[in-house]
Amino acid sequence: MFEDDLDRLLESYPPAAARLYRDLVAMVRDIRPDFTFKVSMAWQTVNFHHPKLGFIVAVCGTRDHRVVLVFQDGRLLDHPRMTDDGKVKKVRWIPFAPGETLPTDEIAILIAESVALRS
Repeated sequence: MFEDDLDRLLESYPPAAARLYRDLVAMVRDIRPDFTFKVSMAWQTVNFHHPKLGFIVAVCGTRDHRVVLVFQDGRLLDHPRMTDDGKVKKVRWIPFAPGETLPTDEIAILIAESVALRS
């Protein structure tokens, strides 16, 4: 079911962006196998939830075919690539471009910090 939903979500993405999106989703799943996850067609995201603490992080595509890792409490995290659009109150994100190497250790640390903020 999840894979079918993800396939449907990524149908309109160029192959390189779809591959990056899948890689980022797989990375979060590997980092936190205890998280539940679900595709949101409305938001074009895969949302990850901690079993007791709720929404923590999401993977989202952009119009310019980048993929962003969105942190629910991103305003409280410190990372040089973390950004926002100046309109949001809590979330911040890290954009990734197709072909870019994903920083697994940095992402794992940010996810751990995100969970700690909610604990």
